[in-house]
Amino acid sequence: MLRFLQILAVVLTGLELAPTGAHLFELPNKIGLPREQYLTVQHIYNGWAFFGVVLIAAIVVNLGLAALLWRRGRRYWSALAAGVLLAISLAVFFAWTYPANEATANWTTLPADWPLLRVRWEISHAVNAVLTFAALCLAAVAATARD
Repeated sequence: MLRFLQILAVVLTGLELAPTGAHLFELPNKIGLPREQYLTVQHIYNGWAFFGVVLIAAIVVNLGLAALLWRRGRRYWSALAAGVLLAISLAVFFAWTYPANEATANWTTLPADWPLLRVRWEISHAVNAVLTFAALCLAAVAATARD
């Protein structure tokens, strides 16, 4: 069971890095787009809400792994930190990304303050990419470190 959770933690965290990494690497080319082009490009994310399931699963598995690794030193702390970083990324989503999605009806309309919403949306995704990458590194340590 332990080995399965270690592998699952790395796989789920890695899967969550796919969309966050995509957001990070598209940011420089997308942040300056004019209004209509930006609105058009935002539609490529339709259906990406599925990754919310992956994120929740990654949080649960990393924290569950930490519970199993209790009192095992570095592996415990790595699994715990991975789960906490992923939970922080969820908090970042609800603090900055989700309000922008709501204000723009999931980017189907652009209110007057859309440039500020765009910056918050893009930066929150970039922050989450960094958090998720760090969580993946920590999940890998939890799966491979020796006690």
